Amino acid sequence: MIEKEHWHPVALCASVADAPLAVELLEQPLVLWRDRLGAVQAWADQCPHRGARLSLGRVCEGRLECPYHGWQFDTRGQCVHVPALPDFVPPASHAARTYVCLEQYGLVWVRMAASHAAHAPTFPAFAAEADAQLRKLNCGPYDVATSAPRLVENFLDMAHFGFVHEHWLGSRDAAQMADYQVQNTPTGIRATGCRAMQPKSNLHSTTAAQVEYTYEVTAPYAAVLTKIPDPSSLPASVGAAGYRESIALFICPLGPERSRVWFRLAVADFASPDQTLRDFQHTIFTQDQPVLESQAPKRLPLDLRAEVHTAADKASSAYRRYLSQQAITFGVIP
Repeated sequence: MIEKEHWHPVALCASVADAPLAVELLEQPLVLWRDRLGAVQAWADQCPHRGARLSLGRVCEGRLECPYHGWQFDTRGQCVHVPALPDFVPPASHAARTYVCLEQYGLVWVRMAASHAAHAPTFPAFAAEADAQLRKLNCGPYDVATSAPRLVENFLDMAHFGFVHEHWLGSRDAAQMADYQVQNTPTGIRATGCRAMQPKSNLHSTTAAQVEYTYEVTAPYAAVLTKIPDPSSLPASVGAAGYRESIALFICPLGPERSRVWFRLAVADFASPDQTLRDFQHTIFTQDQPVLESQAPKRLPLDLRAEVHTAADKASSAYRRYLSQQAITFGVIP
């Protein structure tokens, strides 16, 4: 399963604290916990003894303890203590299944394939993360009853702005799209020259303005947009001349038709409260969500003959071809 080779977000870093946390990835239950040094561990949420959920247990002196018989496992996943047999030395076979994980962008990421697998995909990039002039924060999670590829395709789609986001990101009276360019990249696709007239392109917009977007798919289930509004639409109080923002879409594919979504914001607004910024993003996404969940089929058809297309859908068609080339099967109809 090629999807196991990729990195996927599974939880906010802040949600992994003192107690084990149950999460799901690719229909597999996982448990996250922090060891004595504070490092996150990601394991299969199943004790190798009798199959109990390790997430129901507890962390004891840097070990994860099973809730059923109290077996304790060290950071390697190796059982090191069986309370019923205090003198027993568990062999190597008495071990939990572990996965490689890391913390990035305020999220815990897991890769289910062996860490030494050849030609491992690169980690999803978010260039704005390194820009000290941009403030970062996460929005979500949102649990959505659709596939991860449908979510990415929606993120790339500007033609819906005037209808789904009327009076916010678009207007039905100005729905015409100018031509734009799409190129293949080593990690996916990139769309440039994307322009839209938007009544309220961001939290601080005071008038309608032409906004230029760049979109980039950075992994099968991840994408980034960067937008630069017309400075005349912004008040001088937010530094209009240099205002820009990037938004990353990071998706955990829970199942073929179930997804968990986070947005990573990078904005040049250091004055507004976190919740105010999150509320704007929440408004936009909850306008999308019912439409996304209504789509049939929920899995994205990769055969371009399965649905009809226009020139406005160039990015979507390129994304579908990219998924086919990557041999993605989870959340799609090949």
